[in-house]
Amino acid sequence: MGTGHTFKILGLLGRILVRPRLLPLLLRSAWRFRARGWYRRPPFLPVPPAAYLDWRFHTAYGDSGVGPTTSELRRYLEWVLWMRRSRPGG
Repeated sequence: MGTGHTFKILGLLGRILVRPRLLPLLLRSAWRFRARGWYRRPPFLPVPPAAYLDWRFHTAYGDSGVGPTTSELRRYLEWVLWMRRSRPGG
């Protein structure tokens, strides 16, 4: 994974720290997007593949160099929480 993607992920984490109650949701969501076999390749972090991030950001924003704003990330994490709570047995 390129350094730019690592900094992007760290930047998102830094922005969400302003709202500590969302941190567990962020970590849970990040775990779902991790690359398979992440523990076999440097930097040995459970982060998404760079190609996947490029594709996600390009399809969402029209540019792979642009990522979600803090408010978009917060809304997504709150949506994930709402979805978990609204499903049967959730």
